[in-house]
Amino acid sequence: MMLQVVGLIAGGLFALSGLFSVYRIVRGPSVLDRVIASDVLVATVICALGAEMAINRHTDNLPVLLVLALFAVLGSLSVARFLPARDSA
Repeated sequence: MMLQVVGLIAGGLFALSGLFSVYRIVRGPSVLDRVIASDVLVATVICALGAEMAINRHTDNLPVLLVLALFAVLGSLSVARFLPARDSA
């Protein structure tokens, strides 16, 4: 019973984090803000899936977690590679 209550609270916080991330993706002033917000959104989804697996005591979503983590890393690296560097001078 207590684990379900904790799961509901965690789910609400994950949903709130997802909404804030989507807001930043839509309203972000720069491309880098949008990329960081999308990384935060993917991390939130990964954490939510991990919490769901812990609450229900299964590992069925583990391949999904690995693929999401791979996409997050590759997406960040590709954006960092192809965005022009700003000179600090």
